[in-house]
Amino acid sequence: MGDWNRNLGTLSEDALSRLGEILDNCTRGWRQLANIANEHPQFRCSENELTSCSVQVLSPTGSPARYLLARLADRSCSLAFLLSCLKKMDNQHAVQYLTATVMENIHITVQPQSQQALEGGRVVLACRAAGPAGLSYQWFRGKEQILGGSGSAADLVLSPLGPVHQGHYICRVNHGDTCIFSQWAHIQFSRSEFSSPGCSSTLFPGSKSGLCITRQPQSQTVTEGDSLFLECLVEANPPAQFHWHHNMNAMQQQKSSVLRIPAVTTTDRGQYSCKVYNLFHEIWSNPVQIHIGPSSLSDGSWTEVDTAPPPRHIRPKESLYATDKVALLIGNMNYSHHIQLSAPMADVHELANLLRQLDFKVVSLLDLNWQEMNSAVTEFLLLLDKGVYGLLYFAGHGYENYGNSFMVPIDAPASYTSDHCLCVQSVLQRMQERETGLNVFLLDMCRKRNPNDDVIPHSGPLKVTANIVFGYATCVDAEAYEVKEDNLNNGIFISFLKQRVCEDEKVTVMLDRVAEDMGRCELMRGIQALELRSNLSERRALTDLIQSTESPTDHSARNLQWAIAHVLPKSRTLHFECGVQVQIGFAAEFSNIMIIYTRILEKPKEIMSCSAELIDFPEEGVDLDLKKSNQGSVLEAGSLLPIMEILPPAQSPGLYTRLKSLQRLKKELTFTVCLHYRYSNMDDEEVQDMRRVTVGKPLVSKLNLHEPRKPRSSSSDRPSVNAPETSMYAEDLGQDFPASETSSIGSALTTSYYSQTTREQPRSYSSATQRVNIPEENAELMECAPQPLIASQSLTQSHLTQDPCSFNDKNNFHTY
Repeated sequence: MGDWNRNLGTLSEDALSRLGEILDNCTRGWRQLANIANEHPQFRCSENELTSCSVQVLSPTGSPARYLLARLADRSCSLAFLLSCLKKMDNQHAVQYLTATVMENIHITVQPQSQQALEGGRVVLACRAAGPAGLSYQWFRGKEQILGGSGSAADLVLSPLGPVHQGHYICRVNHGDTCIFSQWAHIQFSRSEFSSPGCSSTLFPGSKSGLCITRQPQSQTVTEGDSLFLECLVEANPPAQFHWHHNMNAMQQQKSSVLRIPAVTTTDRGQYSCKVYNLFHEIWSNPVQIHIGPSSLSDGSWTEVDTAPPPRHIRPKESLYATDKVALLIGNMNYSHHIQLSAPMADVHELANLLRQLDFKVVSLLDLNWQEMNSAVTEFLLLLDKGVYGLLYFAGHGYENYGNSFMVPIDAPASYTSDHCLCVQSVLQRMQERETGLNVFLLDMCRKRNPNDDVIPHSGPLKVTANIVFGYATCVDAEAYEVKEDNLNNGIFISFLKQRVCEDEKVTVMLDRVAEDMGRCELMRGIQALELRSNLSERRALTDLIQSTESPTDHSARNLQWAIAHVLPKSRTLHFECGVQVQIGFAAEFSNIMIIYTRILEKPKEIMSCSAELIDFPEEGVDLDLKKSNQGSVLEAGSLLPIMEILPPAQSPGLYTRLKSLQRLKKELTFTVCLHYRYSNMDDEEVQDMRRVTVGKPLVSKLNLHEPRKPRSSSSDRPSVNAPETSMYAEDLGQDFPASETSSIGSALTTSYYSQTTREQPRSYSSATQRVNIPEENAELMECAPQPLIASQSLTQSHLTQDPCSFNDKNNFHTY
């Protein structure tokens, strides 16, 4: 029997492509699949994602259905759930193909685990596979097959253990001419007792950090009414947290090392696994199967018929909704007169990706000065109106005086005061005047008092509303910390927030859980704790659906107003007289950071080699490191976010140039493409050809954030399509903007956390690594008609990275 509980993404690429072809070319196709999947909150597709599916037909090899299947796989869609959707659609062709594929597919359900054992001891390497009947197993040590003994069994037994057994082992599972290999398992001979199956960082004596499962849960067969007991024991530093999953769905009440269900029913059957994690590591237990029936698994008097994941709670139709959802994310790192930070880049990128999954219109900006922050907030306010959910996230230096919080721009002087900073309460007052439905502030900064600022701010009285939520990364008069070590990912606050932000819960409940998660982390106790302030009286959630009450014209104006900040230049092909064709493409890393790549599409046979470099960028308006321009990879070009799908594949190498601070671009972006090439009959003589290119004002540069503007506070000031005087409409409102290329930028980032800016002798704490989602920024601007706009999409879990790092005591955190 096939394993229907596994993720859709475990199907082979050929199987997924064939299934995509079936759903692309039938009346009961991918749109119907998306509509049925939308009934389950976990698999709900936004309008932006459906539009992304549609535009796949513009590519010669694009498949809307294949794109949709990838999105479902990202959200842990099981094969059983997909099958149930296809049956509801009555697409018999797809049902038959999927059933045949799964039933004949070999899938390893239990992987052999690396172990360390004592001389004379006993080691068992286990491998289990699901698939058609008649599977056989072959074990190998390195390249040599293990003959005799248990070498052809599912369990390889090594006893008594000696130095000869040390090495790497792998299992091959066969069915006819088809085979699949397990992962490698390393057996290490030791004279001290320790084994390390399921470890994210080895915990040998003398090590500093890690997370290791010492006892795995076991598969069981129980009868209805009996109790179910599963246990997962670990060794961890810092202490571990647990979260059990049933059929790949999180069990909200099961968050300890032991799972207990007092009286099971048939709905409790299926696959169980436990996610074990601490601040810096995350591992999963082996998946186990729980069979439930009147007697035992061999009793033919019962049959399992429903292995689809149980539906999650769906809120009633009368739930609250947003008229729109908008987020402004600012991360300041490179300060002119204060301590440099590292984590804001990763944190802003991570949160932007998650909010886009919740249908937020997101503007993400790095390294803004005072004028740019003021202008960005003013433009953000233009996107707000009655019933809109507004979210402002700031990561960087900050302080709090007399109950007012201040965000510090990168150009703030050494002894800054409130005149050099932005007051969060003033922003809130302006947001309230827009009659927003929900105001959320997430402030990732210190809240120590600023001794240079004795002025009591007067931002004016706040309205009496019940829709304000403040989430502070640390408590009043306390510092936030930054981990100073290489190869890190998120800061502390986002490390916990990203686990919860997409939960379908009242926003205060979600943040309370984040605070509880931080409180359970022993490393943070007495050092940093999230503080929540709120007067929210309704069950408003970041996951609330959008239901616009505006006229189509007003809604179109809002979409255009937001989309102008995300216009990428259209990809183009340059034809040189020598016969070489060069493609220029563009990708958005943030709303104010763009990557340009060039690649050779075609060259005559007589040309031996050629490359296209970008030169002559404007001296003012963009931040460009010339030493890192025209590099062979995005990492070499200065980005910590490796570009993925939309850039040229490995077999078509290109050159990459990264432009920062686009908000300071005052004129159209113009540069030169310099083609270098050599003819095969000319000895080492290089020829050059130049082509000047103008691409307009990309991304946030259209907003002219460098220009002062008067704060707009009245909701009546929101521009309409007939109000071109608004700064966002200053660039030919009526023109047809080109659709931007989809940009895909993953991340494996070095990050740190946020600290106060006064330069005191640092205290130290530790560091480690978190897995980072690998997000994409995709801004596709349609014409001015009220059409849905593409915001972004997230990549699959397989793109996430996790690097081991050292953790001992509180010796590498720094506060300033």
